[in-house]
Amino acid sequence: MRIDILTIFPKMFGPVLGESIIKRAQEKGVVEINIIDLRLFSKDKHKKVDDKPFGGGPGMVMNVEPFFEAVNYIRKKTKDNRLKTRIVLLSPKGKKLDQRLVAKLSKYEHMVLLCGHYEGIDERVAECLADDEISIGDFILTGGELPAMVVVDSVVRLLPGTLGDKDSLKDESFSEDLLEYPHYTRPADYNGIKVPKVLLSGDHEKIKEWRKKEAVRATRNKRPDLLKA
Repeated sequence: MRIDILTIFPKMFGPVLGESIIKRAQEKGVVEINIIDLRLFSKDKHKKVDDKPFGGGPGMVMNVEPFFEAVNYIRKKTKDNRLKTRIVLLSPKGKKLDQRLVAKLSKYEHMVLLCGHYEGIDERVAECLADDEISIGDFILTGGELPAMVVVDSVVRLLPGTLGDKDSLKDESFSEDLLEYPHYTRPADYNGIKVPKVLLSGDHEKIKEWRKKEAVRATRNKRPDLLKA
């Protein structure tokens, strides 16, 4: 997969996307991630990418032109690759990110993530350029950079070859509309706080049954909305 991220703060991404599993996925060639400075596509001599909103109001609105120019540049650069592309605008007005949507995005060959800032982005970007608007929750952040990192992290770990053990994905939270069962490791007894005996029994059928019950119990107690859905 190829992921292009358009942002006016490119330095924000290095510490997150240059570490751990995402770093290894890039090194193995599972994913190519490009951070593109949106200011490079501004026609303003001072490389401004925002202006006052028509009709008045607080704050500044990001211009439509740099987004279209940057996406057109990417499309020209990748046209020979015949990539299956999805343009995603990170926005609090978008559909809420969940595991089903993450799985859908992981099937594309190419994602372009658009990061807004300030008061917002000219609406023509959402209407005429983006294929999807995605939100990571019902709260407001200062920009789209952190949501873009969340999308990248959640999508890349689903790509074949990212995780060392492909079975790691099978029983994760939300994989079957359930939260994941509890995990334990050594020591089996820590100051009198003991690991459930069934996990030490070696009986794989009983362990499987216990994990299923615990997943349902955790979901009922912590996220009953998932069971209703």
